[in-house]
Amino acid sequence: MPAVSKTIREKCRELIYDNDTLRKIGAIFLDNIKRGLGKATHADSIVKCFPTYVQDLPDGTETGKFLALDLGGTNFRVLLIELSGEHFEMKSKIFAIPEHIMLGSGEQLFDHIAECLAIFVKEEQVQHETLPLGFTFSFPLSQRGLTVGILERWTKGFNCSNVVGNDVVQMLNDAIDRRGDVSIDVMAVLNDSTGTLMSCAWLNKNCRVGIIIGTGNNGCYVERQENAELFDDVDNGSGKVMINLEMGAFGDDGCLDFVRSEYDKDVDRNSINPGKQIQEKMISGMYMGELVRLVLEKFTKEGLLFGGKGSDMLFERKRFYTKYVSEIESDEPGLFTNQKQILEELGLKHATEQDYVNVRYICECISRRAAHLASATITTLLHKMDEKKVTVGVDGSVYRYHPHFRNLMMEKIRELCDPSIEFDLMLSEDGSGRGAALVAAVAARHKKKALTT
Repeated sequence: MPAVSKTIREKCRELIYDNDTLRKIGAIFLDNIKRGLGKATHADSIVKCFPTYVQDLPDGTETGKFLALDLGGTNFRVLLIELSGEHFEMKSKIFAIPEHIMLGSGEQLFDHIAECLAIFVKEEQVQHETLPLGFTFSFPLSQRGLTVGILERWTKGFNCSNVVGNDVVQMLNDAIDRRGDVSIDVMAVLNDSTGTLMSCAWLNKNCRVGIIIGTGNNGCYVERQENAELFDDVDNGSGKVMINLEMGAFGDDGCLDFVRSEYDKDVDRNSINPGKQIQEKMISGMYMGELVRLVLEKFTKEGLLFGGKGSDMLFERKRFYTKYVSEIESDEPGLFTNQKQILEELGLKHATEQDYVNVRYICECISRRAAHLASATITTLLHKMDEKKVTVGVDGSVYRYHPHFRNLMMEKIRELCDPSIEFDLMLSEDGSGRGAALVAAVAARHKKKALTT
């Protein structure tokens, strides 16, 4: 099998970050977190560090039936979850969000969600019960309480009018009231990283961090209330509060420009939100395939790949899907079964074995860089905690389906992290669904306690 072409190796060097660079990124990230947490610096901070108002992790005493709504992409889910001690049962249904609703009015969006919720509770025959609901809303929210979340901005292809600056829980409640056929008690609004943390903490008592590496990229961690200067609620007794980092925006102020490539800048320029979510665009599944495609296009036009002969599909924006990266890297070394099929699909039947080796290397450079960037920020969070044993809950399609992502992260965090800290990465089982129900369950537990004391 031929080796990776020397020129390609050299040209991809900018996509490989050494540990000093990653440590520098980690230090900048820590400074960003401190600014996000501070009252005086929050307004100008990029990594917003919003308090979630979730103060407690599950303790295993949560029982009962709970609903969860999970909105974070082109599909959304409604779930019914029954908890009793260590046992839980879950039923769920997926509904699509058509593009005209993703780009329509806020009222249309929430009417659609309320309609799907009504269909589900009737199918499950719980329409006559008033069930506590946890609402996972995976877009940047500024929370003013457990059930008050103001949308800061849309991401991930959504652009509904009249939602930014408004409380999404109120909009959901209004849509439910307009229908008048179901009764629901919204106990909490959260995002998917908080849900991931809650879901993993239910199974693993050491879980203190939740990370999403999927269509988007975000994180959440347990912070001391005194450090979260924007937190203005009564302490329930834990002295802690979960912080929604909104870390996908890391770099929006130019602090990552020293490591961004021309491909990153191209992806950003041609996105629907130029200048926003810079780290997310370097890591997440929404952009990874396009980053690889841009490298392939450039190298082909320079005569370094496919004999200088590309194809319409290769040169078409967003036509190289992120799943291709996972599939190409899933091929056994020396075999190119998946890649052959993908390149044929893209009209590149003339690719040689040398091309296969080079294409795989380019995919590895982009995915490894994403894993290493994620590792640098996670290491910062591990160092920020006073705990010697921490589990990080991780969810998202890139982490879940890329064949080497977890191993790349484990290896890199081990290199960057203080050796006295024992850490583990735990794949979240349905953070945004189970996690939302658990936040609702913990809130319901506190409500019950408050009523009886």
